Amino acid sequence: MADLSVKVAGVDFKNPVIPASGVFGYGREYEEFYSLSRLGGIATKGTTGTLRTGNLPPRIAETPMGMLNSVGLQNPGIDHFISCELPNLMKKDTVIIANIAGSTPEECAEVAAKLDSTDVHMIELNISCPNVKHGGAAFGVSCEGAASVTKVVRNATRKPLIVKLSPNVTDIASIAKAVEAEGADSVSLINTLLGMRIDINTRRPVLRNNCGGMSGPAVFPIAVRMVWQVANAVKIPVIGMGGISSGRDAIEMMMAGASAVQVGAAVITDPFAPVKIIDEMNQFLDEKGIKSVSEIIGAVKPW
Repeated sequence: MADLSVKVAGVDFKNPVIPASGVFGYGREYEEFYSLSRLGGIATKGTTGTLRTGNLPPRIAETPMGMLNSVGLQNPGIDHFISCELPNLMKKDTVIIANIAGSTPEECAEVAAKLDSTDVHMIELNISCPNVKHGGAAFGVSCEGAASVTKVVRNATRKPLIVKLSPNVTDIASIAKAVEAEGADSVSLINTLLGMRIDINTRRPVLRNNCGGMSGPAVFPIAVRMVWQVANAVKIPVIGMGGISSGRDAIEMMMAGASAVQVGAAVITDPFAPVKIIDEMNQFLDEKGIKSVSEIIGAVKPW
């Protein structure tokens, strides 16, 4: 059996597979199916300074190769997360990544500062959610905006800081370099692509928010391309995500340059997807005689 352990921003992961923020909640529903200790890590539901109820329904719709969502960062707020969810998560023998967001850089910094005194292993700063009217992707679509929010959050916490990037930009590599310059320890990408579907009978958008974030297998080639571009532009580790639904997808993403991977939409259709991906990665590495998954990071040979 191959060695699946990886290190990201100084943090040791037993394997590189992490359920992505927004699809796994706080893990309570999934631990009815398998031990969360099997996972490399867990990226928790995006957490803001105070409770958010999210956008009005309908806010999730299936597409032929994925899904659209406009949940809008529904969450109970950072104080509830620290007092009611984090203590349970910290018992699960896996890396806990607290995903945070806010309407302003100051709100993001306030949330990060509260987490700084906890035992959480890493913080993932979401500057890329397309489904909120304030903050979210607005921070992540320019180098200046991404750098400024990264700087204030960096100054608020000593925890390893991951910055989650938006694909809804013209040059994601430049934005990755901008957040690296302001102290990000890692970047994760891609968040969802902005999309829209219309009910042709009612002539209404299928989502109440009109537009939403597209994820799932349809976005995988775009995600691989962006991970490859960013991995070649920065020195900090890259966490790849976007349409991963099999062990072979995860291997491909790591060959593009990802040090670890997050699994999003696949968890919605199959709760067992993350553990299946771990097993499939192990099988592939054994079949190829590869002793460590670290050997395949950035192993692509471009023409």
